[in-house]
Amino acid sequence: MKRSLLITLLSASFAFGADLLTNVDNRSSESLNGSWRMIIDPFESGFYDYRYNESRWGYFRDAEPRDKSDLVEYSFDRAELISVPGDWNSQQEKLLFYEGTVWYRKTFDYQLDEGKRLFVYFGAANYETIVYLNDKKLGRHEGGFTPFCFEITEHVKPKDNSLVVKVDNKRVETAVPTVMSDWWNYGGLTRRVMLIEENETFIQDSFIQLKQGSRSKIEGWVQLEGSEKKQQQIELKIPEEGISKTFLTDENGRAEISLNAYLQRWSPQNPKLYNVIIEAPGSRLENQIGFRSIETKGDEILLNGSPVYLRGICIHEEAPLREGRAFAKKDAEVLLEWAKQLNCNFVRLAHYPHNEYMTRLADKMGIMVWSEIPLYWTISWENEKVYENALSQLDEMITRDKNKASVIMWSVANETPISSERTEFLASLTEEARKLDSTRLITAALEKHTRGSVMHVDDPLGEYLDVLGCNEYEGWYSGNSGFSRTWETPYEKPLVMSEFGGGALQGFHADKRTRWSEQFQANLYKMQFEMLDKIDFLRGTTPWILQDFRSPRRPLADIQDFYNRKGLISERGEKKKAFFLLQDWYEQKMK
Repeated sequence: MKRSLLITLLSASFAFGADLLTNVDNRSSESLNGSWRMIIDPFESGFYDYRYNESRWGYFRDAEPRDKSDLVEYSFDRAELISVPGDWNSQQEKLLFYEGTVWYRKTFDYQLDEGKRLFVYFGAANYETIVYLNDKKLGRHEGGFTPFCFEITEHVKPKDNSLVVKVDNKRVETAVPTVMSDWWNYGGLTRRVMLIEENETFIQDSFIQLKQGSRSKIEGWVQLEGSEKKQQQIELKIPEEGISKTFLTDENGRAEISLNAYLQRWSPQNPKLYNVIIEAPGSRLENQIGFRSIETKGDEILLNGSPVYLRGICIHEEAPLREGRAFAKKDAEVLLEWAKQLNCNFVRLAHYPHNEYMTRLADKMGIMVWSEIPLYWTISWENEKVYENALSQLDEMITRDKNKASVIMWSVANETPISSERTEFLASLTEEARKLDSTRLITAALEKHTRGSVMHVDDPLGEYLDVLGCNEYEGWYSGNSGFSRTWETPYEKPLVMSEFGGGALQGFHADKRTRWSEQFQANLYKMQFEMLDKIDFLRGTTPWILQDFRSPRRPLADIQDFYNRKGLISERGEKKKAFFLLQDWYEQKMK
């Protein structure tokens, strides 16, 4: 199928954010976090029968023997315990490198009153997830870093509910990301699981932001869900400013929002958040929202109309003070506090949407955010299902975080090899991102090319972006000759150097020519600073990376030990020499 036809069909049929509940921190909820039962299933015998057809008698039935002679070859009641949220790799040594299926089960009681609705919400599960409640398949989700939910109103019982979840993190060529990446493939229910209760008709979602190009006009929408969603009165209130205005939903339960409001604008110096209240008949939802504008003019990035330099750092979703995937609010607090210590006003959340705690805390701390989907390296660009999957992950990322003032950029890709199919694929995603959210900038980490003594940022995808991203590792993957190159681009757009740096084993000291030493890394940063300061269209940097993180691609014994060592901080939280050099460089840029 031609890509243009595929895009047309998807645009006509794809219901953006149709089933996802947002702003879950401000809804009536009950946590399902804690101890779950798990069964490791590398052959997927709990899902397929011996003819490799989907079984009618799989583990999702949570069966028990009917009598003492009945054969049931599994038991959740006798299975091992595992903590949720959390990855299975760091919880059990035998699962460190495991890729495959693990079944989870949680039992719970729930008394749902008449006229109420109940949803089960997953912050994320890596990678393919199938969810069952009381022997009923609720649905399937693909993608390891975005939220999803299912309604369980018709299936929940007052007592002894069995929630069974099949999670499969096998890498496959047609996935997003694909088989090759440079981070640990943490599997499992890696983020929180919640039950969310709502009225029959309720506020499902809203988009309340400053109109693009304006610093005084709020525009957006409110979406009701339920049988009474048509022609309902919606009231939007910002009590601190005495703002109250009513709107009417249309036949689809959607109310378009538009009003003038002269509010304090959110910025790193003043991360002001307003309590925004939306009321509808039988439904009330609050959110904490900051209002700011972000745009470009030529090669400048303008925050609230003024040029801003993005002093950033890349971050992987690795736990800062323990092993495994970061999932707790405390994890986010430590990681972003380290970024603040570096004098950062910006972070790049690589290479996938991070936990919602990160973006909510960034709102409060005044840290701007680059958020991206894992279109990374060798994607199957001509596969229709891959495009639909990427579009879905883009939608879920934007749907969750579109009201976060901290998020100023959506990224559609990282280091993807240039081809006409790839560029068309990604260009169409930039178009869809703007349909979903016209108030933020679109970026990607682009390819670059050397011609003589000049480095050209001339990737054809740059035509479709607001901000150019570029990764370069002069002095690490190449010699030092690249530091003398000049940088050019055919696009009159701002550039963020989205990656640079090199590795060091914390505590290993030698001269500056000895690779893996802290001195080598520090000297590389010094040379980088000299080169970067000469790029006249550079408007930000996010060196790679804040903290050492696990990667199967890094096996060098006694140095890497399956860690990418490019962090400025070790996996134990110990700062390297380069940390303090970047801290000083950013302090100079604040003056």
